[in-house]
Amino acid sequence: MTATDNDAHVRKCGCKGIRSCLLCERLKEGNKFKGNEAKVKLHFCYDPVLKLAVREDGKPTSFPFPGVFLWEDFLSKQEEEVLVHEMDKNVWIQSQSGRKKQDFGPKVNFKKRKVRLGNFQGLPAISRALVERMVQEPVLAGFQPVEQCNLDYHPERGSSIDPHLDDSWLWGERLVTVNMLSNSVLTMSLQAVQALELRLGSEDKINDEDDQEVQVAIHLPRRSLLVLYGEARHKWKHSIHRRDIAARRLCSTYRELSTEFLPGGPQAEAGLQLLDVALSFSHTAS
Repeated sequence: MTATDNDAHVRKCGCKGIRSCLLCERLKEGNKFKGNEAKVKLHFCYDPVLKLAVREDGKPTSFPFPGVFLWEDFLSKQEEEVLVHEMDKNVWIQSQSGRKKQDFGPKVNFKKRKVRLGNFQGLPAISRALVERMVQEPVLAGFQPVEQCNLDYHPERGSSIDPHLDDSWLWGERLVTVNMLSNSVLTMSLQAVQALELRLGSEDKINDEDDQEVQVAIHLPRRSLLVLYGEARHKWKHSIHRRDIAARRLCSTYRELSTEFLPGGPQAEAGLQLLDVALSFSHTAS
């Protein structure tokens, strides 16, 4: 394979900068995947019944973990099959770190804080029934999604997403994700110096070194719905590790507008226009 062929093949993935996937790692000499792991001090697992982060090594340490709602079996098997079929009718665009994506939302420049409709036609028509169902849950009362992002993860591409906080200038309080095709794990992480505020216990001897963090694993069953809000939305970063993608995984993430774009906010008129288009559910597979 020539250098030109190499460059063409690498461009088939969407990785930029420090991001990488299995496709580009096999071709870029010296590019070794370092993973999205920091030096971890403590591992916890989220208990959706107790709403606690519980130590994975069996020690009695635990702490409240607010801002997470898990709705198991949100989808039926038949609904999942239809949704996946409809998603695959649309074009999947290469994204970073081995993911593919489909975006249904306004055109946004987060750096310049500008948003416009662009070619946005509304959320997918098939999503209307799902949105009508999810807003019946009290934690999602009044939820009006203005964007839907579909992501395709696959172990053959080494798909993952690095720890991050979603934007809060445009996107509002609740992030909603529907998990499809396989079980997975969402990893929540927080620097140890911040985790000290959680009072995990002096026996853990958490220090303030920059490379140490606390991780909480939220297990996402197939066909479940997850809501992040409050502390889990704004304080804890979330990620999907490569090791937690054992089979193809699709997810749809729905985002609502921030208060800046809601009635009474400085950009309420723009927000109303965006919602009118989004909630028309006019997008059909192309």
